[in-house]
Amino acid sequence: MKSLETQLATYAEYHRDPRNIQTHFIGVPMIMFAVVILLSRPAVVVAGILPMSPAVIAALAACIYYVLLDTRYGFAMALVLALMLAAGQWVAQQSTALWLACGAGLFLVGWVIQFVGHFYEGRKPAFVDDIIGLVIGPLFVLAELGFLMGLRNEVREAIERRAGPARRRVAGTLP
Repeated sequence: MKSLETQLATYAEYHRDPRNIQTHFIGVPMIMFAVVILLSRPAVVVAGILPMSPAVIAALAACIYYVLLDTRYGFAMALVLALMLAAGQWVAQQSTALWLACGAGLFLVGWVIQFVGHFYEGRKPAFVDDIIGLVIGPLFVLAELGFLMGLRNEVREAIERRAGPARRRVAGTLP
């Protein structure tokens, strides 16, 4: 298994334009939540309290992977996914029309936002070359958020040594 720094640096190579990174702060969580919503049906209640659905199984698998990459990021992603699972399960219990509208709508709008970001980047999304990018994307957003707060600078520095720093945009220029 590749290291955390390798996975994030490989993903970061596709995301050096600050506008692209900014669109990921919106688009990736929207897509992630949409998938959770859509996979929250069907659900079977286990032990009278825990709704078990494809979303729970996928989230558990992702959390195991994230924890294996890095314990702190793994537990942070587990918290994010737990909140999304709770909200997604609530949406899934609503009417089929609302469930589908929320899931499909968030998914579609999230991808539009992503493709706008990649237009600015001038480069295709990372998952086109490596499907693991779909799993690393949410971790990248979490890491970038942490970097903005001054956390995990050693990880940021390792990523920038490999992928380079985010480009600065020259005012008044197009992508």
